[in-house]
Amino acid sequence: MEKLYLPEILKGMAITLRHALEGPKGKVFSYPEVEKPRAKVWRGLHVLKRDEEGRERCTSCGLCAVACPAEAITMTSAERTKDEKHLYREEKYASVYEINMLRCIFCGMCEEACPKSAIYLTDRLVDVETNRGSFIYGKDKLVEDVNNRIDITDRQSELQKKAVK
Repeated sequence: MEKLYLPEILKGMAITLRHALEGPKGKVFSYPEVEKPRAKVWRGLHVLKRDEEGRERCTSCGLCAVACPAEAITMTSAERTKDEKHLYREEKYASVYEINMLRCIFCGMCEEACPKSAIYLTDRLVDVETNRGSFIYGKDKLVEDVNNRIDITDRQSELQKKAVK
């Protein structure tokens, strides 16, 4: 039985050597100089959207956290004060909103579950980090900048487009 074991190893090594000498098949991209084209609806970095007046859309309902199969989303709710009326749409808002990017599987369930169309997955790549703690994205990384809006109209379903209007 052991005599048959050695020829199988040699066959496997011959296949590996043949593939190494033939080189890669198909297109090869020299990343980061040339980026591989991605699908139009490719799911990347999350963004918490703002409304037309610059207020956060998220009302901290928790449906995105419940829908997340990886349990990557956590949030803490708070009630807005009269001074914060220009920052938040509703009386309740997410004072803490975090996504653990190491757990996230980029399935898009959170954006489907959101009744306020507050969270979307963009076409942007998640940044490279050097330690695990940096992959827990808070509102500082997730909320879109008022002066630098992210266009997500290609990602929106017809139902979501109606909800935003």
